[in-house]
Amino acid sequence: MSRWLLIDGFNLVYRCFFATPALTRADGFPTNALHGWVKSIWRLMDQEKPDHTVVFFDLGGSQDRLALHPEYKAQRAEMPAELERQIEPVKTVTRALGLAAIEQDGVESDDLLASCAVARATAGDEVLIVSSDKDFAQIVNDRIRVLLPPPSAMPKLGWRILDAAGVKEKFGVPPSLITDYLALIGDTSDNIPGLSGVGPKTAVKWLEKHGSLEGALAASDKIEPERFRAALAEAAERLRLNKRLVTLNTALVLPAVEQTAPDITALFGFLRTMEMRSTLAEAEQRYGQPELF
Repeated sequence: MSRWLLIDGFNLVYRCFFATPALTRADGFPTNALHGWVKSIWRLMDQEKPDHTVVFFDLGGSQDRLALHPEYKAQRAEMPAELERQIEPVKTVTRALGLAAIEQDGVESDDLLASCAVARATAGDEVLIVSSDKDFAQIVNDRIRVLLPPPSAMPKLGWRILDAAGVKEKFGVPPSLITDYLALIGDTSDNIPGLSGVGPKTAVKWLEKHGSLEGALAASDKIEPERFRAALAEAAERLRLNKRLVTLNTALVLPAVEQTAPDITALFGFLRTMEMRSTLAEAEQRYGQPELF
C-alpha cells in the first residue's frame, strides 16, 4: 500500500499568497506566494511522508458544468495580479521539487484530483487530499481523507485530518449525503444558489428525516417548517441541477503520473533567480550541494 498526497494547487497557492507577507525581488516581482508554496510543500512532506505527491492545477472552466449552468463561478473575483504573476513560477518550482503536476483544459482540477483519489483508493492505497474545499468531503471514506489547512483566524490549530467521522461532525451528514446537503444550502463560492432561507441546520434536519434530497422532495407537501413546502416543490428541478453541479466527476482518465527526484540544480538556480534567500538557505540545508546529486 502506498501513501498518496494529492494537493489542490490553487486552493493552497491562494492560501500561501494571503498568509505570507508581501515579498518581492529587487525588481519588484512578487515572491510571497512562492516562499509560502515551497515551505508548505516541505512542511507537508515532513509531516505526512508520502510515497507519491501530485499537484492539480486549473487551466480553465469546467465545460460540463458551464453547459448545465452558464453562471457557474461567474461571480468570482479575478485573481490578484500579484498572484497571477507567480502562477507559472509556482509550476516551475513544483517541477524542480520533483512533484508530479496534472492540469487539463476545460476540466476542473477538483474532478482530476477526485478521479485520482478514487482510483488510488480503489487500488488499495491511502490518499490524503490537501484542500479546504468542502466538495472533497463527498469522497471521504476509509482510504480517502482530507488534510485541512489551519484556519486563518486560528493558525495554531495546525493541519487537521478530516475522516468520515469528521465529515459527519463538521457538516452534520455523512460523506454520502454531502452533495444532497450542498444542493439544498447552495454554494456561494461556485455561484450555486440553494433554496432561499434553508441553512445547514434545516438541510441536516430534512436529510436526517427523509434520507436524501429526493426523499425531501417527495415529502415536500409535509416538510417542516410549513413555509418551505411550496418553495421546495417549485425548486425541485433546480435543486437536482445543484446536485449535479456539486457532484465531483471521479471517472476521468488521467495522464501518467510522472514524479521524479528533485532537480537540485534547477531548484537552487530558481531560488537564486527569484532572490528567495531564506528559502534557498533552507534548501541548501535540506539537499546539500547540487553536485552530490
